[in-house]
Formats: sequence, C-alpha cells, structure tokens
Amino acid sequence: MKKIFLFTFLLVSVSAMTAQEINWMSMNEALEAQKKKPKKIFVDAYTTWCGPCKLLDKNTFGNKDVAEYINKHFYPVKFNAEGNEVIKFKDKVFKNPGFDPEKKGRNSVHEFARAMGISAYPTMVFFDENAGFLTPVKGYLTPQKLEIFLKIFATDDYKKVKTDEEWKKYQEEFEGTFSS
Repeated sequence: MKKIFLFTFLLVSVSAMTAQEINWMSMNEALEAQKKKPKKIFVDAYTTWCGPCKLLDKNTFGNKDVAEYINKHFYPVKFNAEGNEVIKFKDKVFKNPGFDPEKKGRNSVHEFARAMGISAYPTMVFFDENAGFLTPVKGYLTPQKLEIFLKIFATDDYKKVKTDEEWKKYQEEFEGTFSS
C-alpha cells in the first residue's frame, strides 16, 4: 500500500512539474506549425555564456503561469543567437558562417539574430500569426514584468497602443495575474 501511495505521489509530482515547462521548438518548427494553425511566435534569443539568460530560464520561464501562458498563446522558440542552426525564413536562408564549434564562450552572431535586431542577451522577440516581426524586448524580466508584454501581444492590444502616452497609460492600468 505504501509503495502504491509513493508511486502515485511521484507520478503526480512529475506531472505537475512537466505541466509548467515551456514546449520549446526551433524557429523552423514554429514556422511550419504556423502554416497549419496560425499563432504568434515568441522567440527567446539567448547565448550559452549569458548569465541573465540562465536566470530567465530558471526564474521566469520556469514559472508555472509564464509557461502555461506562452504554451497556450504562442509557438515558443528557443534560439541560440550564436549557434549554428540554419533557419529558412520568408524565402531566405539564415546561417552563422563564422560559427566555431571549438570556441568556448562568445561565438559569432547568427545572421537571424542580426535580422531581428538583437544587440543584447537575452532578448525576447515577438512575431504575429503570419511571421511578421513585431518587436524585440531586451533583458532579463521577472514573470511579472514579462506578463505585460506577453498579454499585449497575445490579445492584440499592441495594435491600439500607438504613442508613448498610450503605452504609459496601458502600463498604469494593467493588472497582472502571474504569481512570483
């Protein structure tokens, strides 16, 4: 009886832990999925040496509310901005010709990272349902600070916010619901 209880407890615990993980995919996979079922794309552009990127993974993307929201409303992409992935995007192929697999630490910047205007790590990039570039959001954000960006793009409220004054008002009126 104790073994059954322990097994059930472990099974429920593991299920609860996996339920809060983001279902990351490559950009190529997200673009293919978007053709079948239109949905916005959320890109986490990181590097292997970036400390704040690791904190973002642990503290923000590991948050249950963030993971559930991203999985529901976006195709989540994990993109190494200094990696060697080949990306086919809008009839163009993006590579990292300067990539050195032997190099530890900083590597050459990927062409797709440059195309997205990434100049700092981490950077999160939003695309619409047709793979149209929306905007990058730079730096480490807590779950509560990321929430406003996730929701303004998921709900299309970004289309109504055209000026700095409207953005300030939107922030003031925004009521977050993500836990810490």
